Amino acid sequence: MHELVLRLPEALVESVSEALVDELDALSVSVADADAGTEAEQALFGEPGMPAPREGWQRSDITALFANEAQATEAAALVMAQDWAADVQVQALREVADQDWVRLTQSQFAPVEITPSFWVVPSWHEVPAAAEKIIRLDPGLAFGTGTHPTTRMCLRWTATQAAALAAGWTRVLDYGCGSGILAIGAALHGGRGIDAVDIDEAAVQSTRDNAAANGVTLSAALPDDPQAGARGEYPLVLANILATPLKLLAPLLASHVAPGGHLVLAGILERQADELKAAYAPWLALEVSDSEDGWILMTAQRPA
Repeated sequence: MHELVLRLPEALVESVSEALVDELDALSVSVADADAGTEAEQALFGEPGMPAPREGWQRSDITALFANEAQATEAAALVMAQDWAADVQVQALREVADQDWVRLTQSQFAPVEITPSFWVVPSWHEVPAAAEKIIRLDPGLAFGTGTHPTTRMCLRWTATQAAALAAGWTRVLDYGCGSGILAIGAALHGGRGIDAVDIDEAAVQSTRDNAAANGVTLSAALPDDPQAGARGEYPLVLANILATPLKLLAPLLASHVAPGGHLVLAGILERQADELKAAYAPWLALEVSDSEDGWILMTAQRPA
């Protein structure tokens, strides 16, 4: 394997990236800020729900991976021969050592502690000695591996409240289920009659697969599925999405909370707490129940 690194202005990034893959046989292409780590570094992505500060970096480094040195050299020569390439610089053309990419990727995902006795554990890891309950979950297409603060806070709430409340969790709704991790966590802590819904069919299938891998029984479907979607009232409603859709969904989610039941919301930044309280005020009184790394967990109980 050989990689070619090109430095070029923002205006050329998209066209050069496409040419490297479509016409010059690059196996992969990645783009990074050429000024990263310097005073000229610029943020490209904003906070969730906020517009990006800009569409691209002023200068970018494109790294293209090729099967051999000849292909990488030819690609560099062809790019630099173009009329528009005056501002393009070859930063490197070098051999890339063979690696066990599967093992390298797996090494980035370690078991995640939710509570001292409750862990999320990838399938290739041993179970921590202290774990009494575990969710076996590998990274996939759907959101929710336990590594994000919003997911951890939801799971932690379920685990810590189960002793007092699980007897009443005769029905549970996980709205926007992603990988199904919250639904599975509720099942492991005594939840029954669990409905997990998501607008993404890939997430629905991921939830089904992960539930089967963990020996958990639940129903996963699109929200408006007449037989298996979100139907009626639930003693526990969980939704880990983002603040904007949570505000839009306020009437719907509140309507699914049974008398005496609990609503648990995540995907909310600390500065968005008042917005969420106002959105749900006609139905429920939301309060901040947990916080981690700038994110908060908001919960409410419907009067019995």
